[in-house]
Amino acid sequence: RNKCSKTCAPGPKTVVAGWELLSQIEGPSLLRSKLRLKKFHYVAEGTLIYLRETSEVFIRVRNGWRKLQVLLHYILIFSNSLPHNKTERDIFTEEEKSVSMRSLHLVALNFPLSGDMRADFQCFRQAQLAGLTSTYRAFLSSHLQDLATVVRKTDRHHLPIVNLQGETLFSNWESIFDGNGGQFNIHVPIYSFDGRNIMTDSSWPQKVIWHGSTANGIRLVSNYCEAWHTAGVGATGQASPLNTGKLLDQKVYSCNNQFIVLCIENSFVSDPQGK
Repeated sequence: RNKCSKTCAPGPKTVVAGWELLSQIEGPSLLRSKLRLKKFHYVAEGTLIYLRETSEVFIRVRNGWRKLQVLLHYILIFSNSLPHNKTERDIFTEEEKSVSMRSLHLVALNFPLSGDMRADFQCFRQAQLAGLTSTYRAFLSSHLQDLATVVRKTDRHHLPIVNLQGETLFSNWESIFDGNGGQFNIHVPIYSFDGRNIMTDSSWPQKVIWHGSTANGIRLVSNYCEAWHTAGVGATGQASPLNTGKLLDQKVYSCNNQFIVLCIENSFVSDPQGK
């Protein structure tokens, strides 16, 4: 009888995050204590063992076991709760889905505003009242900042921009400023903080979005209603009609118009609904 039948961990090897892991670990390869670890004499060098008791990982070396500092994130494939029919590809597909759930929300204020506005304050206040714990900033260029830089730098490339229901509007923040005017699917609604569809709700009679920016998200100092401090008829601001399917279409309007103002979640938090 093969002495290794109860102690050796079968399965092909694969490389994950720089470590050789076993893709199909069974039985004793998921241990509860170091006492059982000492009983493993017939395990091939390079085998990894995860101890549930201490959340430690050990690798079998020539003269015994050596503790590894490995992210638990990558050791989840050893869990004995994993159905045996799941492959390693299944596990990382699930991880990709988890990553895909991370996003930044684009939401409209609950009412239209003229060019004289305290937009950042309104975004912050209405988000708080809606129970959202993230920080929201106005989707506008200002005298202090270009629109393209409103979102935190580390979150501009890898997080999708979604509506309040989690439907994707843009693949990421940077894609809005690729020079095409921030084109999006007009069949994906943009919601206000109180849940209304700004594209169809009569509370926004003029379906136009203030932005004060070039197509690349750079401030237009001649067309942003004097840094959003005036609603004067003679002053002008850059805005985009929704029927163009663009957030950054280049149209100029008088600042006395009351248009849609959007707010962007400017950095990712794990629970945007505050639950």
